[in-house]
Amino acid sequence: MIVGQGRALPAWRQNKRVSMVQISFKSRVFEPRRLMVACLLAASLSGCASAPPAAVKGVAQRVEISSVPFYRGNANHSGAMALAALLSQQGAPITPGLLDKPLNLPQGAESLGTGIPRVARDYGRVVYPLDKQLDALLTQVAAGNPVLVRFQEGSAWWSEPRYAVLIGFDRYKQRVLLRSGMHRRQMMPFDDFNSAWAQEGSWAILVQPPRQLPAQVDRQRWLQAADELARAGQELAAKQAVDSLER
Repeated sequence: MIVGQGRALPAWRQNKRVSMVQISFKSRVFEPRRLMVACLLAASLSGCASAPPAAVKGVAQRVEISSVPFYRGNANHSGAMALAALLSQQGAPITPGLLDKPLNLPQGAESLGTGIPRVARDYGRVVYPLDKQLDALLTQVAAGNPVLVRFQEGSAWWSEPRYAVLIGFDRYKQRVLLRSGMHRRQMMPFDDFNSAWAQEGSWAILVQPPRQLPAQVDRQRWLQAADELARAGQELAAKQAVDSLER
């Protein structure tokens, strides 16, 4: 007999109480096991969420090319600012304002995809297009080569193309670092950058001195870029670019 609150309980209620206690006890036997499984699952999910992205062989986890100058301005002049930053870093006496006329700005803003390479060749630089994968860009930045990129900036209601210089990245935090617009150090998550970059055709180029090869250079692509430089009237620079492959 089970006694509750000072009086005896009928037999049928005693049996029911015993059955309930037994069921409850059996459930508690399995609770620690379930708790352990839940903890292991939670730990696994937490580990996945906080794990750093896989490293690419030979590429550092965090890089910043701080020597690239910064020129502040709006989207209409972003192409001139980005190109001027690269040329200035390489020692050319240049400012964005000096590039407005050659790039036909602001009227020619929509044709900068061809205007920037043309003007870069006028300065004796090799224009080397990059593959349309983020890792291709990060490989160059890790080697000390800033990358000129075009991406879509804005929101769902309003956006416009923006030219910027990719100068760094952090693989653990999964973000890129840009000289862009009004921001000397604009940080953008990998996913956001990839999406905005893809909206502009994943356009990315190196603007290289002819004697400075890109990282993991594609020989045929470099020779094609040297040929375009020669056809732009820069035969000496083009020869230097070709000779650099033989060093």
